[in-house]
Amino acid sequence: MSTILDDLTARIQGNTLTQMSRQLGADETATAQAVSMALPMLIGGLAREAETPTGAQSLDRALAEDHDGSLLDNISSLFGPATSGAADVAVPRALNGAGILEHVLGRKKEPVQQGIGRATGLNGQQVGRLLMMLAPLVMAYLGRRKRETGATANDIGATLQQERQEVERRAPGLGGILGQIFGAGGEDKPGIADDLARMAPNVLGKMFGGGR
Repeated sequence: MSTILDDLTARIQGNTLTQMSRQLGADETATAQAVSMALPMLIGGLAREAETPTGAQSLDRALAEDHDGSLLDNISSLFGPATSGAADVAVPRALNGAGILEHVLGRKKEPVQQGIGRATGLNGQQVGRLLMMLAPLVMAYLGRRKRETGATANDIGATLQQERQEVERRAPGLGGILGQIFGAGGEDKPGIADDLARMAPNVLGKMFGGGR
């Protein structure tokens, strides 16, 4: 079975990547680089959440109730106000990128955002917007896999742990940074953004089947 990262990356190609780039006001090369760094961070956050039975059950419940996977068939629905967090917009939970990020990354969003920005040249607002587009896609993918395979909370947790191990296999050293960010108190450790930026060449060169 293909990995989550490979499958999602395949979907974020062509017109989808072009639309994302336009939303960000960035060129496609920088957007693609940012995507290749952002997806492992989101996977790392979800894997960390699913390490405990309570976290795995919470994630499983969110997938069952709010993320049926239909977003994967209509990715263009992300390219509007729904993921912006605007106060006057009623945001469906399946599209609520800001809400998903708050739950998955929380205070860890800032060092992740800074590190990706330093590595790719995107500014903080651009990286934040990209994360808000990617987070619903990751949840949609997991939700569809749950429905298609009948996966339980434990199954989803195991899948995420395997995915994180694959990330670390492809980009040795990234696992240590994921541990810094998503370990206890990781968001308070200095230098995480710099470490992530320094790791960028390794991530970009090896993450998706040998790089773009």
